[in-house]
Amino acid sequence: MTPDDRDHDIVLLGASGFVGRYTAKHLARSAPDGVRIAIAGRSLERLEKVNRELGVDWPTIEVDTADEAAVERVAASAAVIATTVGPYLRYGTEVAAACARAGTSYADLSGESIFVARSIERNHAVAESTGAKIVHSCGFDSIPSDLGVGLSHAAAGGVPIVAATLTVRSLRGGISGGTIDSLRQQMKEAKTDASARRLIANPYALTPGPTVRLPGSGGNGWGKVRGAWQAPFVMGAYNQQIVQRSNYLAGWSYGQLMRYREVVATGRGVAGFARAGALAVGTAGLVGAMSFTPTAAVLDRVLPSPGSGPSAEAIAHGRFALDVDVYPVTGQAVRARVAAPYDPGYGGTGVMLAESALSLALDDLPDRAGVLTPMVAMGEHLAGRLRAHGFTLEAAPLP
Repeated sequence: MTPDDRDHDIVLLGASGFVGRYTAKHLARSAPDGVRIAIAGRSLERLEKVNRELGVDWPTIEVDTADEAAVERVAASAAVIATTVGPYLRYGTEVAAACARAGTSYADLSGESIFVARSIERNHAVAESTGAKIVHSCGFDSIPSDLGVGLSHAAAGGVPIVAATLTVRSLRGGISGGTIDSLRQQMKEAKTDASARRLIANPYALTPGPTVRLPGSGGNGWGKVRGAWQAPFVMGAYNQQIVQRSNYLAGWSYGQLMRYREVVATGRGVAGFARAGALAVGTAGLVGAMSFTPTAAVLDRVLPSPGSGPSAEAIAHGRFALDVDVYPVTGQAVRARVAAPYDPGYGGTGVMLAESALSLALDDLPDRAGVLTPMVAMGEHLAGRLRAHGFTLEAAPLP
């Protein structure tokens, strides 16, 4: 089918949820005239409320992701499905599979290693045969990481990379109830499945793995670099898997020996050391507590619930700035700055998912299908779209 054979160019699934509303708001504000958008979810009443709030008259589609027949119909009706309905292990499996079968491109916000690995196994060959682009992780996980490395690699001349590091310079924004629930569901799966635990910890979990590998590739990120302290970034392990999948899908063009890691800069001196230590211990403690039934029950009562989030005022003051430093085997090192005046988990993620859906629906993208990454599926097309909405995505020689 061509897009003209479909009823809709884009269907936004989960439009009445917390992040879904931000995605819908950006589509209403920024989609070109003539783009046929529909919104879908379990409650027509809530979807109509979204239409009224945004001042649009988009078609509304009632669908439960547990109803396979209904999901099949929605997938077949659209050129692109964008979904905010997570945790994806629970609610995304059939949506991604239906899109792969229907030749419908797909974008989500997953940061779940287990879900994406299973999607690759189930959907990659099917999507290649139908022409579907199945693109996971089209939000703060993992567009900044994926585009940052890809743009830096291109700016370095496309030669193999010895090492690359993403450093979080500043990050202001609330924690998402949906993100917490995704982590919760993944920890529950890993608790009873040893193979799932190994998958979460493997930087090459979303690839067949390189034929050669450096021992201890990546490191944990804790320590002192050029006089400043740093700690591991909480989503670094997952983002590393997406970056290495881009590397694999590009024929290991970044290099099979590339070491990639993500860290948070915490400053110098005793204060920087204390912040780095607290962050490292807190991150490890959160994951550990979610894996232990008694503490997990306590966390369930105090952490944000799915569909919830911070106040509109807190989101309005959000922003982030990241540096991605790439060291090629020859030539000068390159730094990409990835930044935006948006809350990373809500406003920024809504913009990134909406622009990913628009890119998949409208742009003249590379002739590539399967379970892809944002960089491989959309690359510079997506980067250009994000720059038009206040994002900084620039690479230059490292000073």
